[in-house]
Amino acid sequence: MELTKRVLSVDIFRGATIVLMILVNTPGTWSNVYAPLLHAEWHGYTPTDLVFPFFLFIVGTSIVFAYQNKEPNSGTYKKISIRALKLIGLGLFLGAFTISFPFIKEFANIRFPGVLQRIGVVFFFAAILFLNLDWKKLVVTAIFLLVGYWLLMAFVPVEGVASTFERAPNNLANYLDVQLFGTHNYKPDYDPEGLLSTIPAIVSSLLGIFTGLILRSKQQKKTTILFGLGGALLIIGHVWDFIFPINKALWTSSFVLVTAGWANVVLALIYYLTDVKGIKFGSIFRYAGANAIVVYFLSSFISKLFYMIKVDGETSIHGWLFKNLYVHDFLSMELSSLLYGLSVVAFYCLLAYILYKRKIFIKV
Repeated sequence: MELTKRVLSVDIFRGATIVLMILVNTPGTWSNVYAPLLHAEWHGYTPTDLVFPFFLFIVGTSIVFAYQNKEPNSGTYKKISIRALKLIGLGLFLGAFTISFPFIKEFANIRFPGVLQRIGVVFFFAAILFLNLDWKKLVVTAIFLLVGYWLLMAFVPVEGVASTFERAPNNLANYLDVQLFGTHNYKPDYDPEGLLSTIPAIVSSLLGIFTGLILRSKQQKKTTILFGLGGALLIIGHVWDFIFPINKALWTSSFVLVTAGWANVVLALIYYLTDVKGIKFGSIFRYAGANAIVVYFLSSFISKLFYMIKVDGETSIHGWLFKNLYVHDFLSMELSSLLYGLSVVAFYCLLAYILYKRKIFIKV
């Protein structure tokens, strides 16, 4: 998809999401972070919990612009597969890399699931489904996946013990991740990007596809439709929360609907301001959105290096920079931690700006 064919609001939304992903991933210290910039401990959600599903949502929206006129043939499937494998490969590299020779962790310590891995898998299935199903069949598929996931999580016992939505051994999603991945999970007892929870994550992108179809349609009141769709998803999601709690780590069906609801509301607002009213704002987000995956990967990789490389044998580059440049008596630790994160964001926004102005668009 050529950059010039993109809806401006979609690029701004994508870029803003990447910027927020970087911000919440790189505080000065995890010991002092403002509550909205932390994930919910388990059930419920914070603004930070919206960020990753927002990206999967906009992946779905972008699929419409990129593949609406593509034929579902071997050539298209090959391109989709290669892109998905690249994303998965980059994610596995981040999980396996260490600065000690031979620069790969011991096999038992390598995390298999991850953010980029989930993006790759979700993109693959969402794109394949989009190419082969019309919007009505996609709606049926989304409902089937969300209801099916709820039924699995709620009613399938774990080794004879009734299932639970809590963080416990008899939580089906957690149990399967431990059985399948063992020590290769994010935590010993679960992974927020685990196998079973990737199923509803696919629906996050399918809901983005519906939004993309609306944006590409000849409807005159797109803003109103998107606001209405967002509001409906929020209501249904919060009602479902009573029996299937909103939970990012499990990517529950209610979480899918609520986050997609907020995504539609936010995108509708940006669309109205930029594409309808022609108000110019958010250019820096557009620059970040044009090289979203590259910017995210570099931020993750360099952040990892900054934690691993020691300045004096004990203090990491990250710790040294934070302590010497951002910690001051007249600033709270939370504010110092936020300022560090904002500085990191500013650096990658500058990088994205340079890439954009030089017309360098790196496709993963």
